[in-house]
Amino acid sequence: MTVDRALTQQAASRIPPGVARALSAVEESAESSKLWCGAAAAMAGRGGSRGRRAAAAGLVAMVIAQLVSNGLCKPLADRPRPPAEWIPHDEVADRPDSSSFPSGHTAAAVAFTAAVAPTWPAAGALCAVPTALVAVERVQSGAHYPSDVAAGAAIGMAGAWLTRHAVALFLRHWP
Repeated sequence: MTVDRALTQQAASRIPPGVARALSAVEESAESSKLWCGAAAAMAGRGGSRGRRAAAAGLVAMVIAQLVSNGLCKPLADRPRPPAEWIPHDEVADRPDSSSFPSGHTAAAVAFTAAVAPTWPAAGALCAVPTALVAVERVQSGAHYPSDVAAGAAIGMAGAWLTRHAVALFLRHWP
């Protein structure tokens, strides 16, 4: 917990205000999965069959990650958010009341990106940029501890892995 505290306080106080505003803008676009649904629509519309496969994989993985992180883990963990006095800016007032553990934003972002990448590496690389920014913003804003973000990333990777392997298993048994 002391490492979580130190990293949270450093991220909240050392990121310049202009960068923090950019991080917040990316996070806001990812709120309610808008960014990832928009990316999926663009991939499906412009990427042909590969784009449609990548978009579908990303959306399925994202839903799995959100169900696990927000529907299962958050209610079980019921971890409080980092204390407001650790965060030296006003973004701390705009954080949710739900459990801090794990980061559902990070879980969704990582799941989407990790599921897209095997099918369309260039699109996965493009999605990796806002994914990383979302993860940093969750700590910088005081919404999460770094361990919440790490757990969300692990859930996202698991959701992408499950999506990829479930589809392969399904296709193998398709008549």
